[in-house]
Amino acid sequence: MNDLEYTYAVARIRALESSLFSSTEIERLLACADEEQCLQFLSEKGWGDGTGSMDASAMLKREEEKTWEVIDDVAPDFSVFDVLSYPKLYHNLKAAIKEVCTEVENKNIFYDDCSIPGAEMLQLVRNKEFQRLPGKMGETASEAYDTLLHTRDGQLCDVIVDRAALDAIYEAGQKAEDDIIKNYAESTVAIADIKIAVRSQKTAKSLEFMKRAMAPCDSVNVDQLSKAAVTGMEAVRDYLLGTSYAEGAAALEESPSAFERWCDNRMMETIRPQKYNSFSVGPLVAYVLARENEIKTVRIILTGKQNDFPDEMIRERIREMYV
Repeated sequence: MNDLEYTYAVARIRALESSLFSSTEIERLLACADEEQCLQFLSEKGWGDGTGSMDASAMLKREEEKTWEVIDDVAPDFSVFDVLSYPKLYHNLKAAIKEVCTEVENKNIFYDDCSIPGAEMLQLVRNKEFQRLPGKMGETASEAYDTLLHTRDGQLCDVIVDRAALDAIYEAGQKAEDDIIKNYAESTVAIADIKIAVRSQKTAKSLEFMKRAMAPCDSVNVDQLSKAAVTGMEAVRDYLLGTSYAEGAAALEESPSAFERWCDNRMMETIRPQKYNSFSVGPLVAYVLARENEIKTVRIILTGKQNDFPDEMIRERIREMYV
């Protein structure tokens, strides 16, 4: 890809970055009296479909779509972004398998902004055309489908698909030429492994379960991490202190929501240096991740307002902004 093509794309993204919410604007959103006022504020900022609709989930969904429309429009090579949509792609697989095996239909459970939209995925699973899925996804689909059919264990089905998604993200990171994709994959997998360890410790899951759920990566040792989780939360913290995720140990001590927030902030730290890079895909990938972070933060605030949580409680869940 020549530098010139990216120079144009990055210039377009730079212009859009100025409309990303800063922490000041997030504070203003938090200061709104209720959900309705929040939606009004967002609508005035150009969020949603422009019709003035006050449906929160439709507004957030539209913002996600807008992000990808921009990238589709400016990116010289769209395939670089595939890895960012793997979570949605594998979510569609999981949802389709559950719908087909349990015959329970769920509305609005699928994503359409990924390489295999919901309706198509459902059709493939219904017809058991697993060989038409990309890469190793066919084997995963077949295993998860048979498992759910024979054991009726939804959690085991989730573990199979979620682990395959992490492996696919990691493999894409290993093959990527761009550092930002490598870093994204490493951080995503390591943080997912840490979250699995924390959840498994709380729900007293076995070592076997964790080994099946965790995906190996460079920055955490899944054997040591899973053994620590079997021992106790103290051991998980001690293990993390010896890794590049030591700050996560302090967050873990504070509260589960502080830990979740730390995980997302860690990703923002990973991508922030891309602001100063004008000749690569970096700023475009960073923009997508910054938008996802922004939408997630807005969702946290809206949910808090819907449930009448005090502002302090919502604030401790708020993520750091990219800008």
